[in-house]
Amino acid sequence: QVQLVESGGGLVQDGGSLRLSCAASGGTFSNYPLGWFRQAPGKEREFVAAISWNAGRTDYSDSGKGRFTISRDNTKNTMYLQMNNLNPEDTAVYYCARGRLYDRSWPKTERNEYDYWGQGTQVTVSS
Repeated sequence: QVQLVESGGGLVQDGGSLRLSCAASGGTFSNYPLGWFRQAPGKEREFVAAISWNAGRTDYSDSGKGRFTISRDNTKNTMYLQMNNLNPEDTAVYYCARGRLYDRSWPKTERNEYDYWGQGTQVTVSS
């Protein structure tokens, strides 16, 4: 069974940057759409970014547009989220997720479109 492991979270100051990674083990990322979500304390898990199976399409939440960049390297079974100009509202646990095999529908912003999730990595932005 595939396992997803996020890394790269941490504490950063307002305006800083972080690069999150998501690595798959026991499975592959090839031919699967992938996504990033986040959950702040007391809030619902929300969509952050998604990337299609071949990286031909990407999508971002309104809060992430212009600041976040999602990418993937299928040869390494790894996905990334480059986050720039972070602010305290970005503080949350960030989760990566894998969608369904050969699913070409788009966009991919709903949690129920993803079958496997990582355990999350904490991102804290101090003011």
